Amino acid sequence: MDTFLYEELIKETEEELAILKGNQAVNKKIYTDLTSDFVIQSEKFLKDDLIMIRKHPRYINFPRHSHDYIEMNYVFHGQFHQKVADQPITLKQGDILLLNQHIEHELAACEENDIVINFIIHPAFFDYILSNLSTGFVQSQMLYFLMNSIFDFSQKGEYLYYPVSNSDRIQDIMQQLLKEMMEESILSKSKIKFLMGLLIIELIEQQNQTNRSTIQSEQHTFLTEVFRYIEEHYQEANLQSLANRFNQTVYWVSKEIKSLTNQNFKDLVQQKRLLVAKNLLVYSDLPMQSIAEEVGYENISYFYRLFKKKYGMTPKAYKMQLIKED
Repeated sequence: MDTFLYEELIKETEEELAILKGNQAVNKKIYTDLTSDFVIQSEKFLKDDLIMIRKHPRYINFPRHSHDYIEMNYVFHGQFHQKVADQPITLKQGDILLLNQHIEHELAACEENDIVINFIIHPAFFDYILSNLSTGFVQSQMLYFLMNSIFDFSQKGEYLYYPVSNSDRIQDIMQQLLKEMMEESILSKSKIKFLMGLLIIELIEQQNQTNRSTIQSEQHTFLTEVFRYIEEHYQEANLQSLANRFNQTVYWVSKEIKSLTNQNFKDLVQQKRLLVAKNLLVYSDLPMQSIAEEVGYENISYFYRLFKKKYGMTPKAYKMQLIKED
């Protein structure tokens, strides 16, 4: 274990000091603006970033909640007790747990020597990774989990548990990620993204060590191939081309997609296009017409209507909001 990291992470944060002074109630305003369900909102932490790393506050029980992002728990030292969808799970030192947007969990208070790191990850981060994975990963549970998180078709809670304390390669990547979190150099954000991509690939290779609620393998393979096709061809995707991949009729493929995702093919393609458009608004200076064409829309008015329906504001208003926040 890295001594420097341990000495830094064992220190109490301001939040932990307040808890030790008697503030034993979780301040939900730190995590959400919602007043009903306890859903931790990514905008409270990510702003215009795709990944944030923070230490989990010790000494306090955390009530049942979910997130609107992907969360990854990593136990740097000690252990971490929680209930995930009412199932008790204990993470030991070196273990990793991934949770999607719909899974609910409640967390038991960590003791002083229990150091847990939370990774807050926007689903859009996985776009680039997925588009560059080889077809050899098509059966990967991780790949299915990430694609489901991006397209959000099932609306069901899912998690992946990796007992990887004995994997030197994974532990080395985690140590590097934590050092970048601590040091915050000018290149830290870029390094963290690359390291996270490498971690995902390593976890895919650990597939045989994974515990996960099972799904039907044929459905898994079919949907993964559908998602991969959309990832690669969202600009010009069409059902006939996809049906040719399966040597099936357009009707059969369309019906199967609707049955398994409760969305039609057009909905899935639009979801992907709008996600790419949103990322281009954040990370590029392309004009609106170019962004619309880049994601497959020749009619900019139609693109505006779809974007506003999805995100509650026009692309121009969204861009202006980003500029004001900067």
